[in-house]
Amino acid sequence: MTHHLRRGFRASVVAASLLLASTLSAQDGDPLSKLDTNNRYAFDLILDSASAAGIPTRPLISKALEGIAKKVDNKKIVDVVRLLFVRLKTVHSVLGGVDEQELYAGATLLEAGAKPAQLELFRPRQKGRTDITAFIVWTDFLQRGIPNEEASSAISKLWRDGVDDATFQSLWTNVKGDISQGLNPGTALQNRIRETPGRASPQAPGKPPEGQENQSSR
Repeated sequence: MTHHLRRGFRASVVAASLLLASTLSAQDGDPLSKLDTNNRYAFDLILDSASAAGIPTRPLISKALEGIAKKVDNKKIVDVVRLLFVRLKTVHSVLGGVDEQELYAGATLLEAGAKPAQLELFRPRQKGRTDITAFIVWTDFLQRGIPNEEASSAISKLWRDGVDDATFQSLWTNVKGDISQGLNPGTALQNRIRETPGRASPQAPGKPPEGQENQSSR
């Protein structure tokens, strides 16, 4: 998979979602004003709680704007934002001071059905390594019907083995292709994980994996 495609893979799942807020804000001075008074107050309280807890507010604003753009009921928007805040806070407590994209990827993974305890393995890591791609692939597997325990076991093993983003993405491509051909999702993963190399070629000293940006220190 080329460098361009690797960047596109991540951007289409995480960054594009987080950019929704700034895009819509540019089109409307205060798009959140479309929330009625009571729900705007409830939404602002959630933002205040997030700020106090050290949680980035942009994913919450983006989620609200997404609901507004889709003309979702105001109360439903606030309920969804509140659930996202809870998940972001949970991921923050498990992984520590990760950046906004990692936090959002972890929250999306929890929403898909992963358990907070399954994320604990990903907290310790080498400098420059990110779990974003691993979480995106894991999330997609769950959404395609692969049982969580099987997906968790496969992704966790590869993470422990130190594989790079390209290996996770190759696994995702192959499993997705097998499922599209009619193979049982769990079987597709089991077959492909057996042929996936346990460790990728080492990166050059001091050079982070290609396509990774904005890493936060632990």
